[in-house]
Amino acid sequence: MKKKFIALIIVFLIFNNYSQLFCQIRPKTTAKEYIEKYKNIAIKEMKKHNIPASITIAQGMLESGLGKSKLATKANNHFGIKCHKDWNGKTFRKNDDKRRECFRKYNSVEESFKDHSYFLSQRSRYKFLFSYKISDYKSWARGLRKAGYSTNPRYPKLLIAIIEEHELHKFDSKRHKNTKSKDQKNKYFSRSDFSKVTKFEFVSINRNNRKIYKNNGVKLIIAEHGDSYKKISNEFNIYTYQIFKYNDLKKTKKINPGQIIYLQSKKKKNKINSHKVKANDTMYTISQLYGIKLKKLYSHNNIISGTKIKEGQVLLLDRSK
Repeated sequence: MKKKFIALIIVFLIFNNYSQLFCQIRPKTTAKEYIEKYKNIAIKEMKKHNIPASITIAQGMLESGLGKSKLATKANNHFGIKCHKDWNGKTFRKNDDKRRECFRKYNSVEESFKDHSYFLSQRSRYKFLFSYKISDYKSWARGLRKAGYSTNPRYPKLLIAIIEEHELHKFDSKRHKNTKSKDQKNKYFSRSDFSKVTKFEFVSINRNNRKIYKNNGVKLIIAEHGDSYKKISNEFNIYTYQIFKYNDLKKTKKINPGQIIYLQSKKKKNKINSHKVKANDTMYTISQLYGIKLKKLYSHNNIISGTKIKEGQVLLLDRSK
């Protein structure tokens, strides 16, 4: 009787321990689930920045351990991007190559994907990657290692293996679409002007992963899909009327993606002496492009407000010169 009682206790304890262990086990994210969850963000970023979606997804899977690493769960950082000098956002400390290294912390995983695109597209050491076709994931994988993204000599092989095992290259078949015709319909900011945005001085990235530039000494942002005057005013702690005033805008006008939005008052003049009018230029787009108040641009050139300008016409940006 005593032996049976002891045996029952042992069985109970074993069962109890296993039941507790089973309750603690959580279903792990599979590769398929990770891909399904983030593929649309990767494709969206591919269309915007010309980075293969397969590379983005594979890096996310590898660097974050399918989103289960401490860095991913605690900081939404899926690409292991460290702070660097230009980072002004939230931070997360963890041991890596050195003790308590600084990593970027994001409000969401999508912010991490966006910053990954900015990180690759804005640093000169990765510039050569963009000469490769979107479909050439192998060159991208080898190029990332060459540029120093990872110190692991097997990094390219790991990325390529992930891409081919899960057929991620199928997401790279959609080429980046040329939206030139659509952008040129935007009377505030034409596609021909957009190439000059890269000449703006980069200042920082805010907590919402928004890039802030300077032009003619004035801070600005480039409007994105879903932006509104209220959203921008809340994000930068300024009044909506200030946005209208700083950008010579009427309240009835909507914000268009790609539009330059100044966060401070524009200047009365620019160090550049003049501007030769191109097709689709307006006095407004020129004033935005050079960070000059619209009224001052009219005044420098003795032009009555509302007068149309002609292609080839030379406009002064500083009357004193």
